[in-house]
Amino acid sequence: MTDIATNVAGVRARIADAAERAGRRPDDVLLVAVTKTVDVVRIREAVGCGLRVFGENRVQEARDKVPLVPGVAWHLIGSLQRNKVKEALRLFTMIHSVDSRALAEEISRRAKAGANPIGVLIEVNIAGETAKHGVEPGEAEELALGIAGLPGVRLRGFMGMAPLVDRAEEARPYFRRLRELRDRIRDAHPDAGVTELSMGMTNDFEVAVEEGATMVRVGRALFA
Repeated sequence: MTDIATNVAGVRARIADAAERAGRRPDDVLLVAVTKTVDVVRIREAVGCGLRVFGENRVQEARDKVPLVPGVAWHLIGSLQRNKVKEALRLFTMIHSVDSRALAEEISRRAKAGANPIGVLIEVNIAGETAKHGVEPGEAEELALGIAGLPGVRLRGFMGMAPLVDRAEEARPYFRRLRELRDRIRDAHPDAGVTELSMGMTNDFEVAVEEGATMVRVGRALFA
């Protein structure tokens, strides 16, 4: 059985070390525990270790888990189809994967009657890979400005994934590119709300933290 407590402590220590190397506060980095294929028993154990934010890739899998693990926040980190928006809003407090105006408008249409706006991140294809979701970097500003004015939706920032690389250091230019994109749009449009950067996974989260990640999405290092 995986020692989740040991894994959680180890990941938190690695985040703290990376933040300190970059002159940042460890508390400024949110650990999102990715629970794809992880059973409820182990998720509850992770809750007992102090984790409070969990990420799921698919609405269908989250449907079975979320009601069984109350008192924590759930983020959708995988792609979202428009026909799943209504259910996603019932399950998640944040969506990391908005990649079109049409999807954002559907989220707004479904969410605007709610008491609290749903937090969203724009997924940017920083790797330039055709197999990956996300808007092109050159389209991110226009989409951000369009989403910022939608009712029921609160734009929080950007999400991106580096390509698979042999060494974590090779992911650095991609994370830096997303941070620079965020900074440029934030400086040009301070009211748009683009402050968060969701980037970095098990293989490369330390480099992502050094480059400014405010959220890291870690699964294997916690549960494998």
